[in-house]
Amino acid sequence: MLGSKGAAIFAALLLLITPLAATAQDVTLTSRDGGVEITGTLLGFDGEFYRVDTVYGELTVDGSGVTCEGPGCPNLLDFVAEVDFSGSSTMAEVLMPALLEGFALRNGYRVRRSNLDETHVDFFLSDGQTQKTLARFGFRVTTTDEGFADLLADEADIVLALREIRPEERTRAREAGMGDMTDRNRSRVLALDAMVPIVSPGNPVKAISMPDLAAAFSGKITNWADLGGPDAPITLHLPDAGSGLAQAVEDRLLRPVGAVLPDDVVRHRVSSALSRAVTTDPFGLGLVSFAEVGNARMLTLTGSCGFTLEATRRTIKTEDYPLTSPMFLYMPARRLPKLAREFLGYLRGPAAQIVIRRVGFVDQAPEEIPINRQGDRFANAISSAGEEVTLDEIQRMVSTLRPMTRLTTSFRFETGSTRLDAQSRSNVEQLARAIEAGVYDARSLSFVGFSDGEGPAPANLEIARRRATAVRDAVTAAAEAVTPGRVELKIEAYGEAMPMACDDSAWGRQVNRRVEVWVK
Repeated sequence: MLGSKGAAIFAALLLLITPLAATAQDVTLTSRDGGVEITGTLLGFDGEFYRVDTVYGELTVDGSGVTCEGPGCPNLLDFVAEVDFSGSSTMAEVLMPALLEGFALRNGYRVRRSNLDETHVDFFLSDGQTQKTLARFGFRVTTTDEGFADLLADEADIVLALREIRPEERTRAREAGMGDMTDRNRSRVLALDAMVPIVSPGNPVKAISMPDLAAAFSGKITNWADLGGPDAPITLHLPDAGSGLAQAVEDRLLRPVGAVLPDDVVRHRVSSALSRAVTTDPFGLGLVSFAEVGNARMLTLTGSCGFTLEATRRTIKTEDYPLTSPMFLYMPARRLPKLAREFLGYLRGPAAQIVIRRVGFVDQAPEEIPINRQGDRFANAISSAGEEVTLDEIQRMVSTLRPMTRLTTSFRFETGSTRLDAQSRSNVEQLARAIEAGVYDARSLSFVGFSDGEGPAPANLEIARRRATAVRDAVTAAAEAVTPGRVELKIEAYGEAMPMACDDSAWGRQVNRRVEVWVK
């Protein structure tokens, strides 16, 4: 950033490098003392700072320290803040408009929608009293792939994504001077969703295992009879290939078992069309957003050990459901207009969480689950007790947890890694902010580690304890403003004592490896 006080220093540096730029482009910024000129193409103006593409690269310049000349200069009196979003149609068509309406209502703005074409929508925010237009929020309703492409082409400020940024996209963004898009200030989990298998209401199949779901979507199981249904071919339905949800299916369901999608998958541009098609297809099997199931029927996930996992708001929030799918915002290392920054700040608050929940997605606000609402989990613990985990250990766990309630805030790790997954990294920030705000003052938070059942029980117990300690330390480091003694942060570990899913698959083992938060 170039402030007015730094204009002289910056001018000196430029003069040491090369004479003043002489190539005429669409703007020339001149310091108040006339000592430096910056000529280039105006990329943006947020009401305070200019962002200019120059021969020295992209520069951000404090508008109070310069004057602007040229055809690209903005009108300072009638400035309208502009921010462009591109990406997931699910987010652009449903979630973001609802959040903009909530933000406008909270701040006394009026919202006007303008449909430019099939894929471009603008929302204009105006002052509720003067009717003066203050901001334009533009949305390109497309796919996660296209969202990242628009960002790299400098045609979008923020990406709406239903998957994490891929390594090649991260590298190209860094090379383009956008910073590391995985940093905490560059990426954010906006809301939670999940991929859920759906069938027609008349289909007799009620449940499916994760291995069978992967086998069906890789073309290895092609008949419903193999899943306990009628002797009929399975028709597979997915969103468009470039959509984040479809790519998440490949990344998280198929790639771990070395499988790929067959060629005869029926594709749909939006999830709502997918769910309608499966509803009327008696032999259809689809994977769709939890928020857009419609009149189709969700299948419960099951395993050979008898445990079942159903997609609900609570199991998605805790990540107990294995196919959770966070909804991301990705932002490059550049300054956004003040009104856009205020909107992003609103998205972190409790008012936005209410809006997210009302439109059918899963919010991130922590909830407390009393122990008497967790009967299935403790039944799993009892049924899996044996030589490795004794009944005494189960009784110790129940005795410790009985006076507490479980938070929906949970932590899980990337496959084969000690790094927290994306949703859990967001949970670290959410929990730290809640602690800083005094939500848990004079209370005790216990970070409780669990493991899968592979390997010796004592080793698993120690691994679970180390993970719980690591999560506690990460939350402590993030809650910088908390004074010692306000909240008690404890560590507990029970290893493989309370499995959530069967250990017979990589998905089940990943669900079982977790750190829960219990509060007293």
